[in-house]
Amino acid sequence: MTRQPQPRTTADIVIIGSGVGGSTMAAGLAASGADILILEAGDHLPDRPENRDPRAIFQRGFFRPKESWYDETGKAFNPGNYYNVGGNSKFYGAVLTRYRAEDFEEMQHLEGVSPAWPFRYQELERWYGKAEELFQVRGALGEDPTEPQHSTHYKFPPVPDEAPISLLRQRLKTAGVHPFSLPLGVDIDTWLSHGKTPWDAHPNSFNGKMDAETTALAAALKHDNVTIQTNSRVTNLETALDGKTITAVHYETGGQRFVIKPKLVILSAGAVQSAVLLLRSANNANPAGLANRSDQVGRNFMNHNLSAVIGFDPRFKNDSVYQKTLGFNDFYLSDGKGGAPLGNVQLLGRISAPVLKSDMKLVPEWLLNRFCAHTVDFLAMSEDVPKPESRVQIDGDKIILQWIRSNWHAHQKLVAQIKAVLRAAGFPLVVSKAFDRKTPSHQCGTVRMGADPSTAPLDIYCRSHDHSNLFVVDAAFLPTSAAVNPALTIAAQALRVADHITAKELS
Repeated sequence: MTRQPQPRTTADIVIIGSGVGGSTMAAGLAASGADILILEAGDHLPDRPENRDPRAIFQRGFFRPKESWYDETGKAFNPGNYYNVGGNSKFYGAVLTRYRAEDFEEMQHLEGVSPAWPFRYQELERWYGKAEELFQVRGALGEDPTEPQHSTHYKFPPVPDEAPISLLRQRLKTAGVHPFSLPLGVDIDTWLSHGKTPWDAHPNSFNGKMDAETTALAAALKHDNVTIQTNSRVTNLETALDGKTITAVHYETGGQRFVIKPKLVILSAGAVQSAVLLLRSANNANPAGLANRSDQVGRNFMNHNLSAVIGFDPRFKNDSVYQKTLGFNDFYLSDGKGGAPLGNVQLLGRISAPVLKSDMKLVPEWLLNRFCAHTVDFLAMSEDVPKPESRVQIDGDKIILQWIRSNWHAHQKLVAQIKAVLRAAGFPLVVSKAFDRKTPSHQCGTVRMGADPSTAPLDIYCRSHDHSNLFVVDAAFLPTSAAVNPALTIAAQALRVADHITAKELS
């Protein structure tokens, strides 16, 4: 019998969470020689039949967490938030897009203002390139008019269009938009060798998707000074009596409680759980929770406005397996007529009859199959403007998510624009369905960074203004959501913060 290692009680740096932020921080700090311990509440996802079974994933919710959050009315819901090594990236669509340069500036929307970041795009640009290399992004420059300046090229060519999508690309061009190849973290040959399925929303167990575990964490664990301890749930952070430094991390594993006293703590549990841990760690010196002098911890929660938009053409035969290779940003910086921004458009992973059946339970799968054979499936994504009243709170053990949608009218206009484009591209029937709060898609905000401690919990290097040895490096730090998947931006900032810590804290 293999003897299990004893739970750790010492480390120089403790990283809480192994999603994109935590794993990339570990990769960025690994060469420093510091003793780094990653505490992960979940475990590794095994390679199992359900990973490629759309009925298990979409109809039975096989991988969904066995927990409930609550809305502001007290109604419970089951969130699509995953606890495993690699975090939510194990299930993501692997679209690794840079924020546009304009996303770092103040942007006026139909509903409210998206505030400027505390630094511009150029400050993060070189780390974007390093993050693209770390996550082995496949892409092409020069196709998207909104693409910001790149100082480096993609190391790999784009994932190829399947034949129906190649035809679709031409039809979209004829309709007047500018389709571009999505920057993807997918080794398509390896992925398909394990099964002919899409990767979007399907869990990955070293099957070809470049998630936090298979790239950043794998790179970090090549160093002997980096270890990960799974099934270890952090319960609270302890401070010195003056409340200004973190002195201990308390966690549970195997039914027992342990304490570890690191020099630095990097919180990367995700936008909701990082805020929850800070609030639950309130003490006499920090009665409102840690890092919360500004009363902004938990506030400014953002969750992209998303809709599925499906075009049907009886003459269009779509036998694609994965589909998800192109998007267009013609309505990203404006509505196409000089008006306010609307958002990003990209293909979804191929929607099959078993996927549709999860929402259309009374329709037989054979009929849905006939419909899906002639459809193409898009995702409409619009920015959610930060609002302090949109927030995460706690009530004892309960997590309360009060998400107040913003910029919804712009999203409705984006959906209408997509429908018009698809009709012009030859799809006479176009339908749409909005995502709800059960799908916390690209959740971000809650512990935002900024130069002013009175309005932001974190500084521009994600260090708490209130605690000198606490950093929060995950989607929580984002001041704005932009209208693209935040994964690459989180990774780029994590590498930037890791370089800063190595130069200033560990030298």
